[in-house]
Amino acid sequence: MALKDITLGQYFPGNSILHRLDPRTKILLTAMYIVALFLAKQLVGYGIMMVVLASAIAVSKVKLKTIFRGLKPIMIIIIITAFLNLFWTPGQTIWKWGFLNLTVEGIWSAIFMVLRISMLILCTFLLTYTTSPILLTDGLENLMGPLKKIHVPVHELSMMMSIALRFIPTLIEETDKIMSAQKARGADFDTGGLMDKAKALIPLLVPLFISAFRRADELAIAMECRCYHGGEGRTRLRQLKYRKSDVAFLVCGLAVCVAVGVLGHFGL
Repeated sequence: MALKDITLGQYFPGNSILHRLDPRTKILLTAMYIVALFLAKQLVGYGIMMVVLASAIAVSKVKLKTIFRGLKPIMIIIIITAFLNLFWTPGQTIWKWGFLNLTVEGIWSAIFMVLRISMLILCTFLLTYTTSPILLTDGLENLMGPLKKIHVPVHELSMMMSIALRFIPTLIEETDKIMSAQKARGADFDTGGLMDKAKALIPLLVPLFISAFRRADELAIAMECRCYHGGEGRTRLRQLKYRKSDVAFLVCGLAVCVAVGVLGHFGL
């Protein structure tokens, strides 16, 4: 797996309908989609969720290659999850060898679990692909606004999440540069056993941590120089406002969530 395959936190500018939606709408739609995924039980429910996700990807105009590239870093997790569900789900036995017990229920469970994890990751990636970190921060802060009444530091939490997402691509790029520099000095990250590979990572992790702390210190100094003191009394360059398209998408998202929940209740 190449570092360029990690696309979490990246934003791809565009002018699609999905890009133009209010960030609060996209966050709520993502939450609804996740809820609907866990409510889906059988092929009909998962089929609806796949159609919804495919439609969202088509509307976003983000390249399919970029979308599915984000699944590569978690492929090992998907494979392990599928293996566990395949051989450790009780039911009608098809094949058995030692402690491995393949069942009909296990096959369906593995298929549904792989679909659920994949679609869950893709829909959350689609949120960051079509929403800039600043708008994502504003949307999260606005949605969590009621928590301010119980003295929850909403703005600080939103800012932390936004900064974390923003610096993921930066740290990946920094890691790639350090790896190239270490390889030029004779470092080998690909051969040897597990312990050898772990030891080879030490010359990579040390400069990476130093670079990360340096960037964090520079960011803190820059924010202080601009008199940043949290969300109290701040104004925004762009005021969030729901439009007719946002309401339409929210209604459609809620309808899909309810429909999938009803189908799941009847075992469809």
